[in-house]
Amino acid sequence: MSVNEVVQARVSCRGFKSDPVDPSLLRDIFASAQKSASNCNVQPWQTIVVSGKKKDELKNQLMQNVMSQGKPNPDFNWKVGYEGVHRDRQFGSANALYTAMGIKREDKAKRQMAMIKNWAFFDAPHVAFFTMDKYLDIMGAVDMGIYAQTLTLLLEEQGISSCMQGALGQFPDPVKAMFDLPEERGILFGMSFGYMDETAPANATRTEREALDTAVLFAE
Repeated sequence: MSVNEVVQARVSCRGFKSDPVDPSLLRDIFASAQKSASNCNVQPWQTIVVSGKKKDELKNQLMQNVMSQGKPNPDFNWKVGYEGVHRDRQFGSANALYTAMGIKREDKAKRQMAMIKNWAFFDAPHVAFFTMDKYLDIMGAVDMGIYAQTLTLLLEEQGISSCMQGALGQFPDPVKAMFDLPEERGILFGMSFGYMDETAPANATRTEREALDTAVLFAE
């Protein structure tokens, strides 16, 4: 696949098969992602990849934490309130997802249950948590985004689907405790990944993209 073909093929997957990815292939993909660009080559990412029994244990802890705690306590600022066209796009994305899943707008209980699946990793066999030192702030976040995009395209090239999840940074305590993360390091976001379950209704979701002239100004 060309880079363009990989970009066109990638979608956010919210339903996975249980089959794990071969560990040697995973190591090769994450090794290639180390070539990602970063400001001044600081490479701020400290990635935790969780699979198998450890992943199941963490899922159970996160689900319990989310259900009992209720209020998120992220390490970084996830309090963005979208406005204007950005809010419209947010609503459009949610509508596309819930329509694919057959969930009506007024069915708040089913929408809540669909949201909670974030912390069950959508039944993916693997999950990655992207962590970095908190003091790096927005510059580190820019580098982390570049790294994560590189990683998801490398996965897609191998037929491995993924879903980037800001939700996985909202309740960091179980992850930080399990892996004994130092106080100066925070979890920015996460990514569930594995082989797509084509039968999962959520995976029929497709979102629109703005026209090029809306997004890019070409100046000469």
